[in-house]
Amino acid sequence: MRIKAILLCVLFFLAPFIYSQNTLGTILNSSGVYSGYTLFAFGNKTYLINNCGQRINEWTSDYITMGTVYLLEDGSILRSGTTNNSDINFGGVSGRIEKFDWDGNLIWQFNYSDNTKRLHHDFFPLPNGNILALAVTKLTNQDAIDLGRDPNNLINNLYNEQIIEIQPQGFNGGEIVWQWNIKDHIIQDFDDTKPNFGIVSENPGKLNINFLNGNSSLANWLHFNSIQYNESLKQIILSSRLMSEIYIIEHSVSSSVAESSTGGLYNAGGDFLYRWGNSNAYNVGAADDQKLFGQHHANWIPDGYPEANKIMLFNNGAGRFPSVSEIFILDLPITDEGIYTLEANTSFGPIAPDYNFNSENFYSQILSSAQMLPNGNILICDGDSGRFFEIDENDTLVWEYINPVSISAILSQGEIPTSNLVFRALKYGEDYPAFTGRNLIPGNVIETNPEILPNCDTLSLLETYESVFITYPNPTNKDVNIKSIKPIKNLKLYNALGLIIETFHDDKGIKRIDVSNLSKGVYFLLFEGNSTAKKIVKF
Repeated sequence: MRIKAILLCVLFFLAPFIYSQNTLGTILNSSGVYSGYTLFAFGNKTYLINNCGQRINEWTSDYITMGTVYLLEDGSILRSGTTNNSDINFGGVSGRIEKFDWDGNLIWQFNYSDNTKRLHHDFFPLPNGNILALAVTKLTNQDAIDLGRDPNNLINNLYNEQIIEIQPQGFNGGEIVWQWNIKDHIIQDFDDTKPNFGIVSENPGKLNINFLNGNSSLANWLHFNSIQYNESLKQIILSSRLMSEIYIIEHSVSSSVAESSTGGLYNAGGDFLYRWGNSNAYNVGAADDQKLFGQHHANWIPDGYPEANKIMLFNNGAGRFPSVSEIFILDLPITDEGIYTLEANTSFGPIAPDYNFNSENFYSQILSSAQMLPNGNILICDGDSGRFFEIDENDTLVWEYINPVSISAILSQGEIPTSNLVFRALKYGEDYPAFTGRNLIPGNVIETNPEILPNCDTLSLLETYESVFITYPNPTNKDVNIKSIKPIKNLKLYNALGLIIETFHDDKGIKRIDVSNLSKGVYFLLFEGNSTAKKIVKF
């Protein structure tokens, strides 16, 4: 009975380790992962981490971020900041763009937020140093009626989606050198007394102000959530979450051309050159032709990458059944001159994506992003779970990370994360110019009480967490290497039943143990004076 009681006590002690695994930080880091650094923002912090979840750099702002952040080639970052503005307030508003240098110094700031206008969601740094940014302005009820909105579907202060191009100036400000407004590109078939009255299906370059996609009660009826730019085409791609459409427009040489429907490289002014995702929005196709559902982060795959110049996006799947998200790659019907082909009274192609990734339990109702990497892997941000994961060209999971920062605190390994939503994650290769000449020695992971993965065996993690030790390789069929900041002189090896299989001792510190004589299965290593058990898999 005494022996049985001892065994039960050991099993009780080991049970959490037998069935536990990492709940946050780096969950998986396999050999197929792309070598680079992942950038994301949460709260007033921006983090740059390596594949082991260790901090390469960290920036702190006085402003909570909406989540948009870019690392520039000179090592600085551009990030959004949320200003106080109760006059224009909806999910994704910001009002401010900030620039910090590599060392964390604020070097530029720009505010665009008052009772009539506000930055929101996304912006994009242009090659010339300017910044394209999404904003909304207010339309009065009369403005909306003049644009042909049905008064039965009207609420106060309908929002006009706007793009502004900011030329930074000095430390605090910038000049708006170009702008585009959706209100200049409206069609409607409700009120024939208005100049923009017409046949919606014959005007796919314009937006039907009375197609609401089930969102008639919202002032923010379009909810643009991303903007990206293609320098070679001089084109901008936009994502409208509530219309479930993406749009491509020309970045015209002047605001007056952007206001019109003629002129520019493509003689379309600021009208849509292309749209896709929900052909019901322009009265073409069947009701079940909708392809996009609340999508985010429509972006061009860069030159030199696999699937170059195609469009990648995160299709959230919001509002449909079953609830599942997808990653799409679209091969657009474009000529060498940058013209998107369209037959009369049909919808823009393609009929279906070139590529569609989805899997069981993969669903993010809001936020999220997808990025093609140079080696053909795809980095995916499952935004409402704060989960980043990377898949290879065979859709095999090769890296996984859970944001360990919540609204209230930095979490400890083993906790189940909540309120850790992330708008977007971007990965930069080790050869990205921002890293040239920088100190890239890894720091500590973000989470507390970390469990270090076997192939993340750098001692920089252990300098703070002295009680942690590393075992690798794992799984193994022969030797297990031991690494610790302080010598480990005594180790005990348990089997899955809680029985001590072997003890190890070395006054100089144990560096390696031989498990070649063990049967296949799961074992646990504990060292004296510590409650951390390391799971060892023998194959």
